[in-house]
Amino acid sequence: MTTETVDTDSSAQDKPVETVQSLVKGLAVIQVFNTQKTKMTLSEVASLTGFSRASTRRLLLTLVIEGYAKQEGKLFSLTVKVLNLGFSYLYGQDIWHHGKPLMQQLVDQLNESCSAAVLEGKDVVYVARVATTKRIMSISLNVGTRLPAFATSLGRVLLAGLPEHELENLLNHCEMKKYTEHTIIDKEQLISKIKQVKLQGYSVVEQELELGLTSISVPIVDGSECVVAALSISTHVSQISKQQLLKNTLPALQSCARKIALGQ
Repeated sequence: MTTETVDTDSSAQDKPVETVQSLVKGLAVIQVFNTQKTKMTLSEVASLTGFSRASTRRLLLTLVIEGYAKQEGKLFSLTVKVLNLGFSYLYGQDIWHHGKPLMQQLVDQLNESCSAAVLEGKDVVYVARVATTKRIMSISLNVGTRLPAFATSLGRVLLAGLPEHELENLLNHCEMKKYTEHTIIDKEQLISKIKQVKLQGYSVVEQELELGLTSISVPIVDGSECVVAALSISTHVSQISKQQLLKNTLPALQSCARKIALGQ
């Protein structure tokens, strides 16, 4: 019978006894890799996770052996196999099997890109996307892309669905930076905007995340009227006015969101 060595890393303490610490720590290692840090040394990963070098080495080598990471000299990086973890979630959500064709119909109707996202911590995470050939952002948006919730229309719709104390706590711990001259970073002003979103049932954000980008989002709710996701249409600010967004795009977007919700 094999036994597992107890690791004394501080991050492994105060966890329920039912948790498998090696799994928790392996997931933590995966999560320290991002667009700014795609390749790291063992020491860098250990520093970011707070794990010992010995523990970090075992975790990284396990990920390499299982195909979730690769090693090139002293550098470690994730492989495309990591995407399977996210797709396992998506494939288990009937809402997106039903929703993707509806999003495609909306894109065909409006000739603008459509995205769906959920809230994860301080970010929105894209869980479905149907794009047009038009490029409106400097970065590529794909399933799994993370963007700051406070500066996006998707995020504000999702934040509006939170209880007030959760919203307050999240914003208190959120680093709000100026992405453009239009980005709202004042907490009280942002809370006021989010409350307005909750009342009106949609959010329009113009050029706060990137100059030229405007987007409108609406909630997707479950049977108990809880916000489970948000649906958005994005375009270039020069192509459509806010008035046109509200008159033409918003009704079509709301209709699509309702149809997706009914298919849950």
